[in-house]
Amino acid sequence: MIVDAHVHLFPDRLAQAIRRWFDAHAWSIEHRIGVDEALATLRAGGVDHCVALPYAHKPEIASALNDFTAALAEADPMVWPCCTVFPGEDGNERLLDEALSGVFRGVKIHCHVMKIAPDDPRLDVVWRASARYRKPVTIHCGPEPSLPGYGLDTRSVSGADRLKRALDRHPDAIAIVPHLGVDESDKFEAMLRDYPGLYLDTTMAATGIFPYEPSPEIIRRNPDRVLYGTDFPNLPYAWDRELKTLRALNLPPSDEAKILGGNALRLFSEQ
Repeated sequence: MIVDAHVHLFPDRLAQAIRRWFDAHAWSIEHRIGVDEALATLRAGGVDHCVALPYAHKPEIASALNDFTAALAEADPMVWPCCTVFPGEDGNERLLDEALSGVFRGVKIHCHVMKIAPDDPRLDVVWRASARYRKPVTIHCGPEPSLPGYGLDTRSVSGADRLKRALDRHPDAIAIVPHLGVDESDKFEAMLRDYPGLYLDTTMAATGIFPYEPSPEIIRRNPDRVLYGTDFPNLPYAWDRELKTLRALNLPPSDEAKILGGNALRLFSEQ
């Protein structure tokens, strides 16, 4: 089984706005496609399931994004839906209770976009919900890519030390750090020993696209704690580049199976 644990499926208008942001501040997205074509592309490439990760970049849109993502999952069981909240909004605890007791498999938080650190008290409600429902929080809290378009110094709201403080307060929470935590991958890897609920995903960190790419040995050393993810469709290259890179590592078959799907199946498929 192949599970892409890091996919972004947004309503068309928001997806177009995200592409414009990437054009201005990051890279040119190769896959300028809608949700139906995105799912068809993954399915044709042998992907069995994808974890849909919405994120709210401003107040008062999280519920609509969650409704959109839930509808995608209802229409196509290939989609495993996660929910999002905008930190500090009234009603987040109720929203998370309703979402995580229902169809949603986890929560997505993007520290750069939301301008919030992992240990900010406004995220305590998210960590408590993760621990209560035993569902993961995919939280972009590695410092890179540190792009001016975010409108702040990303290092002020990210990093392994700040995630460590959050998990010390919420030891039963489950966290997935995308991009192998670049560019603090060594620190995040060292945390795996002490935080059994911590995982990493490979998204864009093993494709040669960034100068601070971590060693693939992190993947080899931690087959039980790494998930395959891509950031599709917001990529500057072909959707399967990450998959080809992982397969080129020639991992033991059992390790490759865990990374490509087994770990995600364990974390996201249990209700």
